[in-house]
Amino acid sequence: MQGTVDGFSYGLVTPVAAFLMACLGGALGLRCTTRSLRHQDTFKAGWLALGATSIGTGIWTMHFIAMMGFTVHQAPISYDRPITFASLGVAVVMVGIGIFIVGYRGATPLTLVTGGTITGLGVATMHYLGMAGMRLHGDIQYDTLTVALSVVIAVVAATASLWAAVSVHGFLASLGASMVMGLAVSGMHYTAMAAVDVTLHGTPAPGTGDTATSLLLPMLIGPAVFLVLAAVVVMFDPLLVMGEPDWQRPAARGGHGHGLPGLPTQRRTSAYGEPANWSARPATRSGRRGAYRDTYRTQDW
Repeated sequence: MQGTVDGFSYGLVTPVAAFLMACLGGALGLRCTTRSLRHQDTFKAGWLALGATSIGTGIWTMHFIAMMGFTVHQAPISYDRPITFASLGVAVVMVGIGIFIVGYRGATPLTLVTGGTITGLGVATMHYLGMAGMRLHGDIQYDTLTVALSVVIAVVAATASLWAAVSVHGFLASLGASMVMGLAVSGMHYTAMAAVDVTLHGTPAPGTGDTATSLLLPMLIGPAVFLVLAAVVVMFDPLLVMGEPDWQRPAARGGHGHGLPGLPTQRRTSAYGEPANWSARPATRSGRRGAYRDTYRTQDW
């Protein structure tokens, strides 16, 4: 007996909420990855880990918000708790591997393809592992071509996201990139759900695990709180909106003095009697009058 599958039992509520959650996780991950590029010490690993956890948590939360709208009319659905939480761990770990590869090896074509492939496979694995945690009185079959298409979408989206993380700068550009990422991840999810076909076994029986309401709603509170806290951490990043000031860029520094890796280079305050434009060459003319004349000539008014 074929089950009647409905992926939009709450209308547009679950797809829109899932999309927004994917955008939030993607935006946080992009900003954390961008911030990590300014560090070469232990802070780099911390930003990369926060970015990987944000993206993985956002994708996982998006998946199960969307699954709250998935029903089979003739059979109740329940979820196996260990498998469901294992899918979260898979998402965070495999996304982290991809992000760390790009973060430490640079945005070369090889690293982008490698990291994007690993991250995309992690997203797809998270999805299908989460589906494996579903319990209902029947069997779930998948259309092979549609499943392959969903995996391709996941890999392409992940590769594009990693490229955006190291190439896109500025608040508005990052916001646009996160929306594209959220759209791609949501598209991958609903493409994968289009491959689902359910065959019921006789008379439907109640599930043996937790119901969608009793498991998914409480389960989503923790990841949602984490994403909010991560957003607070990122918002306190002074480079989130302002970007790097011109005087901190290598061209503006002119090779004069570098601060600690990942920390802004401070401008040196001119000493008494020293030219304000201290990057200018010191006066070389002999004589007191010539020195004073050169000093005033190099003032940065």
